[in-house]
Amino acid sequence: MTWSTREIADLAGTTVKTVRYYHQIGLLDEPDRASNGYKRYEVHHLTRLLQIKRLTGLGVPLAQVAGMGTSGDGLAAVLRTVDAELEATVLRLESIRRELAALARPGASPEVPTSFSAVVQDLRGNDRALLTIYAQLFSDESMEALRRTLESHPNDDLDEAFRDLPEDADDTTRQALAERLAPFITPSTTEPGVALEPRATTPGQAEAARRAAGHALRALYNPAQIDVLRRAHLLREADDSGAGTTDDAR
Repeated sequence: MTWSTREIADLAGTTVKTVRYYHQIGLLDEPDRASNGYKRYEVHHLTRLLQIKRLTGLGVPLAQVAGMGTSGDGLAAVLRTVDAELEATVLRLESIRRELAALARPGASPEVPTSFSAVVQDLRGNDRALLTIYAQLFSDESMEALRRTLESHPNDDLDEAFRDLPEDADDTTRQALAERLAPFITPSTTEPGVALEPRATTPGQAEAARRAAGHALRALYNPAQIDVLRRAHLLREADDSGAGTTDDAR
């Protein structure tokens, strides 16, 4: 008994177009033809079609199906690779579900990373934008430390004074605010009280992340605020340097 292309496609649960494509890429042997020119598919063609369908249904790419047999180490290695990829996909989907559940909670906002939902109401638009950028650039540990700092509200009055600082603030106002802010600054960081470590894997990527963070700060905050941050850093570095000199003198 033999089958036409349409018949074998129906039996295998696929399409005529797919069967023809498998011929084209060498996955399925061309059958003999009857005297009328129609293809005559046999049992081994149906078996191969079902094998291809099963493997592709398990996630094996067609390119790998073409180069693998039906048994042995080659098949096992390909299946282990596919299984690892599926495991990664499952973990990613589980992470997405957790984030969706978190975003569905009262008070949550897609404007900031999910873990910052508890403080989102206290943040302004530029603060939220900066957090979103930081979450991309800096490590999970850095972001967790930043979250804890924001949730602890170390100095709400100081936060508001910085956020409300007008672009035309005079030198005296800037310096006074910088002096108030300096004790909360951690050296070599762009955020008060938190040392931000890039999630990059190379020095070049880390430097690019820091440059991007600096660019984001300058774009999201006015020049007076940036100047206050710069002054606060200088004050903190001077204090640390003085403390080091005193300790060495002892």
